Formats: sequence, C-alpha cells, structure tokens
Amino acid sequence: MSEIALQTHAHAVVWIDHLVAKIFGIGLTGVSATAVHAHLPSQHLHHKANTIGDGRVQADVSFLARVGEAVGGCSDVLVIGPGTEKTELMQYLRTARPGLNLHIEPSDHPTDGEIVALGRKRFRFD
Repeated sequence: MSEIALQTHAHAVVWIDHLVAKIFGIGLTGVSATAVHAHLPSQHLHHKANTIGDGRVQADVSFLARVGEAVGGCSDVLVIGPGTEKTELMQYLRTARPGLNLHIEPSDHPTDGEIVALGRKRFRFD
C-alpha cells in the first residue's frame, strides 16, 4: 500500500486505529489501496511512569486530516476499526465534509481481503 494516493472510487472502506488507516477504494472497476500512518513519538498510547501530566502520548494532529484527504473523492465511506479512533474520524469527517454519506461498524483486526469483502457487501458490489 502506498502512503497516500488519492482515491479514484466513489466508495471507500477505512479501517483505522491509532497507528494506521487502511483505505480501500471500491468500485465496479476494482479496488485501490492506500495507507496513512500516524506520526507518533511512540507506538504506545500510555506511558504513566516518570511523566508529567496524564501520561498519554500526544496524538498526531494531522492524522485525521490526512485520512480525510485520502478519501476526498469519495461520496460513501464505511469506517471500521477496533477502538475510538473510528468515532473520532467520523466526527472529523462530519465536520469537514457534511455531505459525505458515512457508515460506521465495529471491527477487530480483519485481513485486507475481509475489509474489501465487507465494503463490497455494504456498497452492494458483490
């Protein structure tokens, strides 16, 4: 998967956690894949020992914006993922792109093929 390649499809599935967003554009002509990586100082969310403040690693403030940019050409987006990052992305996209048709579903850690299959089912491309 490339770091950022603009989607050429109207439909996309985004699997997201705090480290990476896997974006699959889905259409009648096929599937395109993109990955957007968060730029965090650490791979861990919490560091309680020897820290001032709440001990959380600072989030990459540009992460959601870069994911939103990657789905810029899409009109329908399904957001899935294991944690709260999917909800944060949904809130960001509702504000940044109010006309976007958004769907959200909980998901653990599916394979890329399972993500594409879920998108094909959601957008009725099967």
